[in-house]
Amino acid sequence: MSSADASTGGFRRGVRLGVDWGKARIGVSACDADGLLAYPVETVPATDEDAAFARLAALADEYGVIEVVMGLPLALDGKAKLAAADVTSVAERLAASLTVPLRLVDERLTTAVAHRQLARLDSRHRRGVVDQAAAAGILESALEAERNTGVAPGMLAKTDDRETKEGL
Repeated sequence: MSSADASTGGFRRGVRLGVDWGKARIGVSACDADGLLAYPVETVPATDEDAAFARLAALADEYGVIEVVMGLPLALDGKAKLAAADVTSVAERLAASLTVPLRLVDERLTTAVAHRQLARLDSRHRRGVVDQAAAAGILESALEAERNTGVAPGMLAKTDDRETKEGL
């Protein structure tokens, strides 16, 4: 199976990282090169942004990813509110520290779904893995969207040399 780029359509083969950015913790997930399985990787503390960016860049290099997919917390009506603006700003700074593209994708309800899936765990243990589960949900959603449409999901995060582009 050959890879396809976003402009020619088709599913682009390659490992991706999923990121669920939070004020306290950042959930990280990854998928296999065929995009069949998204799985939790780790939870990165969000208290030191520079350290978090360095860890995410190191994970991207370690896993040899083709891109990073970060959840964009849109309101239930699909509109961007303050939380989405905050994450977009973080994503633009993070994208500048990565050697691969960063895509922002709709993450509505992924954390709620992750909490329901992990409801059997005690709250102390759940807190440590819920962000990873949410990141896996974000990544699964992005992979499914690309498989169904043949188009890379979400939008590219803007960097100094690249403007944010919708629907790529």
